[in-house]
Amino acid sequence: MARIYKVGGVVRDKLLGRPEKDRDWVVVGSTPEEMLKLGYQAVGKDFPVFLHPKTKEEYALARTERKSGQGYHGFICSFEPDVTLEEDLKRRDLTINAIAEDENGDIIDPYHGLADLKNKMLRHVSEAFVEDPLRVLRVARFAARFEHLGFTVAPETLILMQDIVKSGEMTHLTPERVWREWELSLNEKNPSTFIKVLRHCGALQQVIPEVDSLFSVQQTAAPHFAEGIFSLKALDKATQLSEQAIIKFAALCHNLDKKYVHSSNLSSHADDEKNTKAAIKIMVQRLKIPNTFSQLAMNVATVYHPIHSVFEQSAEEILTTFQKSDAFRKPEKFFNILLACQAIFMARTENPLPVYPQITFFRRLFSGLQNLDLSAITQSQSSGKAIGDAIKQCRINFIAQFQQYGKY
Repeated sequence: MARIYKVGGVVRDKLLGRPEKDRDWVVVGSTPEEMLKLGYQAVGKDFPVFLHPKTKEEYALARTERKSGQGYHGFICSFEPDVTLEEDLKRRDLTINAIAEDENGDIIDPYHGLADLKNKMLRHVSEAFVEDPLRVLRVARFAARFEHLGFTVAPETLILMQDIVKSGEMTHLTPERVWREWELSLNEKNPSTFIKVLRHCGALQQVIPEVDSLFSVQQTAAPHFAEGIFSLKALDKATQLSEQAIIKFAALCHNLDKKYVHSSNLSSHADDEKNTKAAIKIMVQRLKIPNTFSQLAMNVATVYHPIHSVFEQSAEEILTTFQKSDAFRKPEKFFNILLACQAIFMARTENPLPVYPQITFFRRLFSGLQNLDLSAITQSQSSGKAIGDAIKQCRINFIAQFQQYGKY
C-alpha cells in the first residue's frame, strides 16, 4: 500500500518555527498508473510528479538517481515501487532538507537533519552531493537565507563544493539556472552571503566572473578595500532599504567597470559609464538576465556619481541626470534608481543610517517638475524641436529657482 510523506523545506521550516509555504510530498510504494487512476495529474518531465486532484500540491514518486552525464540533468532516475523513503531522502542536497513527516506527524530523520538544525549547520547528505553542480548554488542560497539564524556551511561540505568547482562541472550549468539561483538569493535575508560563499569555494569566478573580478582590484583611497567589498556593502545597504531584488542587483553591479580600468586610474570616473555598461551587457547576455534588471543597473551606473554630487551641479547638469534616468517617462523607475544610489552612498561613506539628503532633493524637485504647466509652450511653438527646446529651458529655469529657494 502506498505511503505518503511530507518532505523537504516545509518540514524544515516547521521545525525552525518559520511559516510553511509550498508543501511537497513524496509517495512511497506507488506507480504512475496508480497515481493517474486516483485522479492525480502528471506534470513531471524528467521523473513522475503529480498534482493532487483537489489541492494541486505536488506529489512525487520516491526515486533514486544515478549519475550518467555532466551537469545537473545528467542523471538516470529509478522510481520503482520498492524505492524506500530513506533512499529518496538520501539523494537530497542537505540534511536539513532530508527530513520527512508521516501522516501522524512523526518525524523521520535518517540523516541527522534535526541535529544539524540544532547546531545550525548546512551539511551534505551523502558523497553523491558532488554529482550535481547546481548544489553549489543551492547551498550558497540557503546560506543567504539562514545566516541571520546563525547557520554556516559545514567545512566538509565546503570541501565538496570546492571539488565540484575543480572538476569543471560548474561550466555545464545553464545560464538560466545560474541566474535563477542568483535572483532567488536576492530575495533572501542576506543576499551578499550568496556571493561570499560562491567566492569562498571558487565558484564565483566561474559563474559570475564580472563580480568576482572586483575582489582583485584595490581602492587607491583609504581604507584601500577591494572594490568587491564595497559592492557587497552596497548590496547589504540596498537590502536594508528595499525588498526589491532589482534594486539590490543594481546596487551590487554599480561599479563593474573596475574590471576594465587600470588600478592607477581608479580615482577617475571619466570612463565609468562606458565601461560599466559594457560589463553589465556582457554579463546579462551570458546569463540571460531580464531587461528590467539590466536597464536599471545601467541607469544606476550611469547616474550615481551625478546624483551623489547634485549639490555641486548646475541646473542643466541636473536636468541631464533626470533625462539619463528616463525619469519623466518612468517615475517609479527613477525612484528605484535613487534608492540604489542611496545604498551606494551609505556603503561608500560607511554611514549606518539612511541619511541621504540627495534623495529628498530629487523627490521634491521632481514633483515640482511634474507639476509644471507646459501647455502654453506646446501651443506657442511651431515645430517639435522648438517645443523640445522650450520645455528644456523651462525645466532648467525651474531647477535653478529650486536650487536657490527650495527647501529639502
